[in-house]
Amino acid sequence: MTATATPATTPATDTPDSAAATSPAAATPSRSARRSLARHRTRLIAAGTAVLLVLGAVLLGGGTWPGRMAVDLSGPLGDTSDWIIDNRDSHPLFLYVLGHVSNAVVLSVRAVYLVLLAAGWAGVTAAAGVIAWRVAGARLALGSVAAFAACGLLGMWVPTMQTLALMVVAVAASVLLGGLLGLAAGLSDRMHRVLRPVLDTMQVLPAFAYLLPVVLVFGIGVPAAVLATVVYAAPPMARLTALGLRGADAGAMEAAASLGATARQRLLTARLPLARKELLLGLNQSIMMALSMAVIASVIGAGGLGDRVYQALASVDVGAALAAGVPIVLLAVVLDRVTAAAGARLGDAPARGARLGWAIAAAVTLAAALAGRFTGRLGWPDAWTLDVAEPVNRAVDWMTAHLYTGVPVIGGTADWAAHFTTWVLDPVRSGLTWLPWWAVLLLVGALALLIGTWRTAATAVLAMAGIGVLGVWEPALDTLSQVLAAVAVTLVAGFATGIAAAPWRRRGCSTRRRRTGRRGSG
Repeated sequence: MTATATPATTPATDTPDSAAATSPAAATPSRSARRSLARHRTRLIAAGTAVLLVLGAVLLGGGTWPGRMAVDLSGPLGDTSDWIIDNRDSHPLFLYVLGHVSNAVVLSVRAVYLVLLAAGWAGVTAAAGVIAWRVAGARLALGSVAAFAACGLLGMWVPTMQTLALMVVAVAASVLLGGLLGLAAGLSDRMHRVLRPVLDTMQVLPAFAYLLPVVLVFGIGVPAAVLATVVYAAPPMARLTALGLRGADAGAMEAAASLGATARQRLLTARLPLARKELLLGLNQSIMMALSMAVIASVIGAGGLGDRVYQALASVDVGAALAAGVPIVLLAVVLDRVTAAAGARLGDAPARGARLGWAIAAAVTLAAALAGRFTGRLGWPDAWTLDVAEPVNRAVDWMTAHLYTGVPVIGGTADWAAHFTTWVLDPVRSGLTWLPWWAVLLLVGALALLIGTWRTAATAVLAMAGIGVLGVWEPALDTLSQVLAAVAVTLVAGFATGIAAAPWRRRGCSTRRRRTGRRGSG
């Protein structure tokens, strides 16, 4: 049997045809063709775009987006707005769902605010200092104390506490919502594909675009401000949570599965611990996003520092706006540094006496709060405030009088603005509005195809077409010209700042020192 089976199987495996079919050389022509196509991809896309532009010019001509291809949504949106206004006080959706959400937000913000007021300026400042000391060291602790003290010195202690209370609730809700969305996207590929456009919309949608719907549902006040902040601050947490879960070490996950761990156990004991740095980075970014919404949320009743900035800008009081804006920056810097330091130390072995250190920190905070209460100074003393609005306004008046125009050689700021408008902004706007609508779609698709895939190109073209269908083609091109000009200026300024901040001088000095050291030793 073996003597007859061997000749039957040998030719099947050793014939030239089968060898050619199974050898890698058979796939060489197709691979080389794909590589050649990839090398000439840019030329092919450029040639195809040029041909389509010529055909479009001959067949379609020029002009802006056709009016017959636009859809007027003002009627349905107006009907929806009227229905919300008519049923906000009687419909079960508002009474038993959204009403409870609004009450929960109000109670949460009020509870945090009352705790901050009860701790007093001494307790809050001490808590900021000791937390920063335990997390990041003495230097950041001194910086945190100085930052909160500066908020009081500027006369903004109460607005700072109002903003801090609202930010605590908004960040907590953003982390909860973003964490749940990130958990779903991190564990399911289908949910990841579904949630990506949702998160993109939440993060890119201008805040003023959804302020009115939020106000229609919740009215002007704290609930609307918190919800608007959550919509903007939750996507970073969701993205980074999904990134951490999807990037978990495959070996660790395989080891956990081989030990018989269930899916829930693998999530709690492997995936989440491996993603803790990404989770803390998501918290950091959510805090930054929430603080950046402080001024915008003040338009719908957030109060606090944002309301002070908004009122000062409305009255063109630059000094008052600066006095209220500096505490927002200080809060952002302190929270950013503390959470970043916590993320850097996450995973390290706990130091000896860590529990004792936290106990001491809690005791110091409690002692400072009690001392402030017994002395009757829960709020920041008025005698310890500085009025910076008047000198800042005088400086602004001097700059307006001497630097706005008429500066020899370099010209004033008004001349710079006029030149930027004439040389950069107007040409970009004129070029975009001169292009026919179909040419804009074609160029957007070609650029997206060069950068990404056909899906990227299809998404970009559909998005631009959606702008035309909504009837805002010309305003959108005007906005696009401003964005492109701003991006160009940002890139130039960013590159210049990065080059100036690069350590090339330090390397040059160290090189010269090594050379002089070698010469001296020789």
